[in-house]
Amino acid sequence: MPFSLGFNFVYGVLIIIIVLAFSSLRILREYERGVVFMLGRFHKVKGPGMILLIPGIQQMVRMDLRTVVLDVPSQDVISRDNVSVKVNAVLYFRVVDPEKAVIQVEDYLGATSQLAQTTLRAVLGKHELDEMLAERDKLNLDIQTVLDTQTDAWGIKVANVEIKHIDLDESMVRAIARQAEAERERRAKVIYSEGEAQAAEKLLQAGVKLSTQPEAMQLRYMQILTEIAGDKSNTIVFPVPVNLLGALGDLVRRNGN
Repeated sequence: MPFSLGFNFVYGVLIIIIVLAFSSLRILREYERGVVFMLGRFHKVKGPGMILLIPGIQQMVRMDLRTVVLDVPSQDVISRDNVSVKVNAVLYFRVVDPEKAVIQVEDYLGATSQLAQTTLRAVLGKHELDEMLAERDKLNLDIQTVLDTQTDAWGIKVANVEIKHIDLDESMVRAIARQAEAERERRAKVIYSEGEAQAAEKLLQAGVKLSTQPEAMQLRYMQILTEIAGDKSNTIVFPVPVNLLGALGDLVRRNGN
């Protein structure tokens, strides 16, 4: 009987030891790390692989090091030129220091989300609407820089920020369309006036050259006559040099006298 009681006691102790061993065993994947605390104080960061904890003395917080894709909800933003728009974005970040992500902030996902929303409003509010629409890459970089600086104390690295949509009300869309149309008309008029100026300059140069070379003027007359001859019109306009008309006028006045 005593032998049986002793065997049961040893057997029970072995079972307790095995249960404690399995309960203290942790397996971390390649992208996971374990932040280990001993009696409430930070001990070390372990992983990946198999980790053995001292039951009742050590505790572990599991951290995921993969990139997190966070959708920033649509935010009401007032631009520097007092235009109200709705802007949403997507944020890519990951934990690079598990110790800070556990100790320095209670909920790093929620904190990063709230910080991204306020930063989005603050950065875009410093720019005009035209800059929001035309310089999106620059704004993405500005938001990323601000976020990365502030989340560094939490052990978080912001890899990228992308503005997804900038929504305008219908009246602002119509105003932008009118502005774009006016800008196209202005460019068309500028191009037309520049073309007229260049054409006038070329004609002036051609006139000066023809006036200094009578042979070239005669060739030009012949070309014009050839073009007129191919026309079906009954009227033929023959160009006469002004100096020839002046000579004929002097001849008529001399004969009249």
